[in-house]
Amino acid sequence: MAKQAIGILETKGLVALVQGTDAMLKAANVELAGPMKGVGSALVSATITGDVAAVNAAIEAGSDTAGQYGEVVSAHVIARPHDDITAITPAKAAPAKRAAK
Repeated sequence: MAKQAIGILETKGLVALVQGTDAMLKAANVELAGPMKGVGSALVSATITGDVAAVNAAIEAGSDTAGQYGEVVSAHVIARPHDDITAITPAKAAPAKRAAK
């Protein structure tokens, strides 16, 4: 299986990031890799994964949309990241199991 690409969208302000993330997830077959992260000073970021072409398309759509609602600080795609990158990127949490009644 081909390695996945990762894309990172960082904005100043949560509204811009939510709008940009929504556009990314609708634009291409990508997945949100864990929760959005607050960096500080109103900087927030979201990370997506998928194949290289899908991540490129999603980041482009997300940064364009986020720019309409606030300031895009950074939008970047890393194709075929090294395996050790997973140690510092957000990961999806396992779904919580419901207790039997």
